Amino acid sequence: MTSSPASASSPTDPSAAPAGLAVAAPERRFDWTLALLVVFCLLWSSAFAVSKVAVAEAPPLLLLATRFLAAGVAMLVPCALFGGLVRLPLRDFLALCLAGVLNNALYLGLAYCAVVTISSGFVAVIISANPLITALLAGPVLGERLKPMKVVGLLLGLAGVVIVLRSRLAGGHEDLFGTLLALGGLLALSCGTVLFKRLRTPASLFMASGVQSLAAGLSLMPVALMMEPVHAIEITPTLAACFAYLTLGVSVGGYSLWYAILSRSTATKASALHFLMPPLGLAFGWLLLGEAVPPLDFLGIIPIALGIRLVTR
Repeated sequence: MTSSPASASSPTDPSAAPAGLAVAAPERRFDWTLALLVVFCLLWSSAFAVSKVAVAEAPPLLLLATRFLAAGVAMLVPCALFGGLVRLPLRDFLALCLAGVLNNALYLGLAYCAVVTISSGFVAVIISANPLITALLAGPVLGERLKPMKVVGLLLGLAGVVIVLRSRLAGGHEDLFGTLLALGGLLALSCGTVLFKRLRTPASLFMASGVQSLAAGLSLMPVALMMEPVHAIEITPTLAACFAYLTLGVSVGGYSLWYAILSRSTATKASALHFLMPPLGLAFGWLLLGEAVPPLDFLGIIPIALGIRLVTR
């Protein structure tokens, strides 16, 4: 009597294995999404400390404008060579350019100027408030609903940032004008995040990132040339290494990862990753620059970590 398909043993059925033979455990797949998130956070948070090293040998705006132009070329040339360029409607092209000005020129232009007078770790802490600003904008602009637990998470994250801000400013560790510049960069990044999330463009992420970098460089270079002397640039191996890392690692790699994450998630959830920047930014500032970390900074990290858990769960 033949057995029915339902009762027949399959080759992968452990009960069908001969006695004495072990059954191989299912192969565990590597979590590429988690790996990319880790790489993004490390690249993004280390950029402030590396920038602090670089601006000691080159004016911040000239350094930044040159970095954007180089990154834009590095992304768009491969697109052109391998058929990755597409013709964009004028509205989409202008929207990408505006997003580039907000996400690159204004955000990092203000942050680079800020890092001249305040610590790199402190800039990372300020920028980490991006999830709260983005969440407030994403509701009316993108229609993203905030559930009560996510609101609690955002408020916890903000509380952690406020603790660090208060500790740094009240203790006289940081410059007020530099702090205001960093806050302006924070607002620009949040607006750029929401604008990019609203875009519906046929351009690939690599092309979109390249257009934004090029637009940022072209808009920032005239301002940099008017405000900063070219002869102040000191070309050294340290500057060359920092420039290569910031251009290829952060602008090409980090920004492409950021836009990939943003395109696959809500603006609120994706931007919650910025709550990871305070501990990482403080760590890189201490490791690369020897920046002091006041005890209250550690206290502020606790609600930040809880906030990330609630927003991204």
